[in-house]
Amino acid sequence: MLFWMIVKVALKSLSANKLRSVLAMLGIIIGVGAVITNLAIGSGTRQQVIARFSAMGTNLLVVRPAQRGSGGVMSGTQQNLTVDDAQAILKLSGVAAVAPVVGRNVQAKYLSQNTNVNMTGSATTYLSIRDFQIERGRNFADQDVDHWARVAVLGPVTASNLFGVSDAVDQTIKINSINFRVIGVLKSKGDQGWFNPDDQIIIPYTTAMHILMGVINVREIDVEAADNANINSVQSDLETLLRRLHKTQPGAPSDVDIRNQADLIATVTETQNQFIVFLGVVGGVSLLVGGIGIMNIMLVTVTERTREIGIRKAIGAREFDILSQFLIEALLMSGVGGLVGAGLGIGASWAVRSWTSYATIVSPFSVMLAMFVAGVVGIFFGFYPATRAAKLDPIEALRYE
Repeated sequence: MLFWMIVKVALKSLSANKLRSVLAMLGIIIGVGAVITNLAIGSGTRQQVIARFSAMGTNLLVVRPAQRGSGGVMSGTQQNLTVDDAQAILKLSGVAAVAPVVGRNVQAKYLSQNTNVNMTGSATTYLSIRDFQIERGRNFADQDVDHWARVAVLGPVTASNLFGVSDAVDQTIKINSINFRVIGVLKSKGDQGWFNPDDQIIIPYTTAMHILMGVINVREIDVEAADNANINSVQSDLETLLRRLHKTQPGAPSDVDIRNQADLIATVTETQNQFIVFLGVVGGVSLLVGGIGIMNIMLVTVTERTREIGIRKAIGAREFDILSQFLIEALLMSGVGGLVGAGLGIGASWAVRSWTSYATIVSPFSVMLAMFVAGVVGIFFGFYPATRAAKLDPIEALRYE
């Protein structure tokens, strides 16, 4: 009963000075709202980034020529990967699929429409390795690769640029003034930021190498590890194989660079987690400022209610009772401020998701964390004023004017 009486007195005290109480809670409201909004933006951004990398394949190894140089000075990229390398890699244990890749920017034209677009030449396995799906038409076949067929699969953005709303399948386009028949259109994957997979043309690598580019080396080799294989073991076997094929001397640096997509995703995830922590700390600064505001208001309240404290002590109130009353007042301010801030933070996260291109994810954990920190801040910054009130000498307090 005594506890509820203390709560009742605390509420009455706060309601007697509504404007002061609201101003004291304002820092907590802003702090909690900022923490929830920042964490929601950080979590949404992390999910977007990881989804973009995962869309390129999670069990993917990308083999590219290493940089060449002398005396620590890089002078360019080596030209050392061949189709024979890709065929040898396919025989390795733990490798499910391989796709040699070449590419360059080309001019694509259909009637009066033309666009500058990235052309990718690869094998039939490229779409499955890179997790592309056909929306209309079909992928090119092995016989198209063997016969240097002039067929093309378009990204949805490229198809829209050239054909508008018309169906691109079975139409003829010109790539660098050479006729190609469109046999398929990809499903959209979304812009990756540094590269838009929806804006490209994919053709057989033999056609690209011998008809469009006139090259004998490939830009990269995409390797898909089998589902039951250890990707790190596959990477090690792959490096050993290529060192042997390229006759790389023991102790000499490898002439290829192998990128592990799983490691890249893990690195990106770690970086994004650090970014989320940073955003949370930024929001937490507002909570700290709000706590200082509560302490200032509570110190003023203790000064104004000195005679009241003296009277309560004179009629038998213990120091613990006075301490509890002022701590509960501070906790109520931070608690109510936390609830209002949580509502504003969730609303702000929804607004950001609805009105901008940023994704936001409000997790129950972030809301509970913000509320918990708000309560701790209220108790921490309310403890000194409460202790000061509890330690007042009743005789001196009764004399206070």
